[in-house]
Amino acid sequence: MTIKRFGIHGGVGTGGQHLPFARAVEAGGWLYVSGQTPMRDGEVVEGGVIEQSRIAIENCLEIMQEAGYGLQDVVHVKVILTDARYFQSFNKVFKEVFGEHPPARICAVADLVVDCKVEVDVTCYKGA
Repeated sequence: MTIKRFGIHGGVGTGGQHLPFARAVEAGGWLYVSGQTPMRDGEVVEGGVIEQSRIAIENCLEIMQEAGYGLQDVVHVKVILTDARYFQSFNKVFKEVFGEHPPARICAVADLVVDCKVEVDVTCYKGA
């Protein structure tokens, strides 16, 4: 089985630090996208949970597209919110993106290393 890593050279976090992990890894038809926060050009985009959720999901979708995967390939999503009160707002954005064919999902509340409201990662699958 071949393992392909995406974005291992140049991933940038807050303050311009180089991130020591791949943006995504593909193996055996599976694509694992690293957790994405609402960042643009290495800086967190300020805003409410709806705006931050859209950006975090868009960041996942951009990485998926780079790897040749689309929404139809998403099988599981992990979500971390920093406040349980964000749950309904996040669900609104999630439904806008995934529509009537949502993937499996887990949503938890925890502190994040980055000062934002949400982090999202996705797992995709494309058969041979």
